[in-house]
Amino acid sequence: MGDYTLLCTFSTGKRRKVDLTPLLSYPAFEELRDKNEFIQFGLDQTIFWKNGADIAPERLYEMGLAA
Repeated sequence: MGDYTLLCTFSTGKRRKVDLTPLLSYPAFEELRDKNEFIQFGLDQTIFWKNGADIAPERLYEMGLAA
């Protein structure tokens, strides 16, 4: 969705627009400031990156805005 924002659809069917910019100041997420790294995420119960960073769905839902 641009910059560091993801559109997430949850098991409830609800969709949230989640801006992950605030997380980029944490050490585990710093290298994801490189957008080429950021866009290379996987999905398996959480959203995760190859550097080991991940975000629980509950946290994504809390951070998100209704889409």
